[in-house]
Amino acid sequence: MNHRSIEQAVDTDLRLSIVALRRAAQRARDLAQRTGTDLIVVEHGQLLHIAPSPPSKRVRWHVQDGD
Repeated sequence: MNHRSIEQAVDTDLRLSIVALRRAAQRARDLAQRTGTDLIVVEHGQLLHIAPSPPSKRVRWHVQDGD
């Protein structure tokens, strides 16, 4: 397996995929804020709800299994 970062990939599509993922994440955050819905993400193996708020005031909480 190659240990270089994705930004150093030879394949242009692969190299630029991280930019597309970041753009999609920002659009999801914007939509969540406009509609007042939580973002659901997995971070370090834990399911999190992120309340829509300005970036400096983001609230996160862990969801227990069965919640």
